[in-house]
Parts: sequence; C-alpha cells; structure tokens
Amino acid sequence: MKFILMTHNVTLTKAIEEHILTRIDKLEHLDRWAIDARVTLDHDHTKVPERQFKCTVRLGVRGPDLFAEDAESDLYAAIDLVFKKIEQQIRRRRGKRKAVKHTAAAMLKQKRQDGQL
Repeated sequence: MKFILMTHNVTLTKAIEEHILTRIDKLEHLDRWAIDARVTLDHDHTKVPERQFKCTVRLGVRGPDLFAEDAESDLYAAIDLVFKKIEQQIRRRRGKRKAVKHTAAAMLKQKRQDGQL
C-alpha cells in the first residue's frame, strides 16, 4: 500500500509517524485491496483548544474512496478516532458485499427448489 503523510503546522516526529503506520497496518489487515492512504495532520491555532488538532484520512480502495476526519485537543486522540471511523466504514462495506452474495445465493437456491432451474 502506498502511504502519503502531509502535515500543516505540525512537527512530524518519529513517534507520530510510527503511531500512524501501526494504524495503517491494521487497516491493511482489514482490507487487503487498499491501494493507498493519504493522511493529513493539521494544527490550527485559531480554533478553540478542544478542536485544534485535525486529522484526515483518505483510503483509496476499489470503488469510491473512504474518507474520514476528526478534530480533537490531542493529536493522538484525533488520529485514533479518525482511524476508528475508517475501520467502521471498511467493516460496513464488507458486510454489504457479503449480504449481496448471500442474497443472490438464497434466491438461486429458492429457484432450484421451486423447479424453475
């Protein structure tokens, strides 16, 4: 998976980068078809202290890209929450794909039982 990390008014430390990479590894485990991940970290001094650090993630996958953003008072909290949102989107997407497959299989089974096939 290709990884792009951009920062605005944030000094990128090795600890922040490692924290993001561990979260991306977890996403890669959940969706092995992910193409790339774009992470943007932003620190806005003009906002209220509870929402100064913002993290956005755009995960490139087949079909529409997954996007999430969150703003918190702590950078690590913002990173954790935004990756949690992306994980939920991946799980919801996987559930929808499985439901479609099961529905199609159930309809085919019903047709066979009715003697239409």
